[in-house]
Amino acid sequence: MNKRPHIIAFGNEKGGSGKSTTAMHVFVALARRGLRVGALDLDLRQKSFFRYIDNREDWCRRKDVELILPERLSIEASNDPDREKSWAIEGERFNDAITQLSETCDVILIDCPGAHSNLSRLGHSRADTLVTPMNDSFIDFDLLARIDPKTYTISGPSVYAEMVWDTRKLRAQVGLGPTDWVVVRNRMPLENAANKRRVGEMLQQLSSKIGFRIAHGLSERPIFREMFLSGLTLMDLRDTGEQMDMSKIAARQEVRELMNVLNILPDIKPEAEPAPVAPPTPIAVGGPGIAPPPAPIPEPSIAASVTPEPEKTETPQVVETTPTISTPEEIKAPSTPPPLPVAEPPKKKRRFSIFERFGRSA
Repeated sequence: MNKRPHIIAFGNEKGGSGKSTTAMHVFVALARRGLRVGALDLDLRQKSFFRYIDNREDWCRRKDVELILPERLSIEASNDPDREKSWAIEGERFNDAITQLSETCDVILIDCPGAHSNLSRLGHSRADTLVTPMNDSFIDFDLLARIDPKTYTISGPSVYAEMVWDTRKLRAQVGLGPTDWVVVRNRMPLENAANKRRVGEMLQQLSSKIGFRIAHGLSERPIFREMFLSGLTLMDLRDTGEQMDMSKIAARQEVRELMNVLNILPDIKPEAEPAPVAPPTPIAVGGPGIAPPPAPIPEPSIAASVTPEPEKTETPQVVETTPTISTPEEIKAPSTPPPLPVAEPPKKKRRFSIFERFGRSA
């Protein structure tokens, strides 16, 4: 492998948001494109992601059919009564699992528990892409920020948003790149209700404050709940001989649109020779923003650097392209290019905290 694997964490401290269903569909979509995918389920109690994979393996045995399966590793919780020692043990087990999967996988999917825990914090801190599914309601919106019920204005961040901010600062301190945080609106009603529009407007306001992108996820369809017992996804139905109706086709298109928004493939494709790119913008330790992806530096072009002058009808102006040499000594001396202008160092910006973004002190 030319690059380290791209790590995608599915995190939300509220249960029932569709983390495991979204993770399973993302796994199949990536695997069908020829990528080797590893899986970790940090919800050591429910293990919904791994139960989904177990159902998939059982269905394959019953039907005598081969379907794509991820390479998965299990992590055991520590029983040490000392909390600091317990966290250290779990951290070592988590890092060992990431290291082992990195040897063979292009992508590693991490399903984080629906509660705040040490393993959840570790999973968020290692995420190159953080996917936060949420039901399209103000109950789930409260996970991200607090809202004034009278004015429908955002009054401050939630505890989950602060945790994500802390893990992104931790990545910056250890030299890792910024986390691309994507909030996925799951179980959206098909009709254009007033609540749906209002949640969308509030998400747009919040995304500019704490730095995440918004994606439309999986709508409220019975097919997503039915496929759990068989371990199948919408990407498998055609291969398994299932009859495709318009509802299934529309649901599969939602998965494809989600993958397009995540835009993971360009980051994990191995390259023979890396193209020249501008240096990435680091994350400010005290700020929430996401550095934009580096833009490629265009190749220098003489034609592009010379600005053509407008034509004149009376007397055309001739521009000399070679310098005038006046003495023989100047002819013998080699011409030297003019010195390049030295760019001034960027000015240091003041670091803001998450609370200052909302107009109050920490």
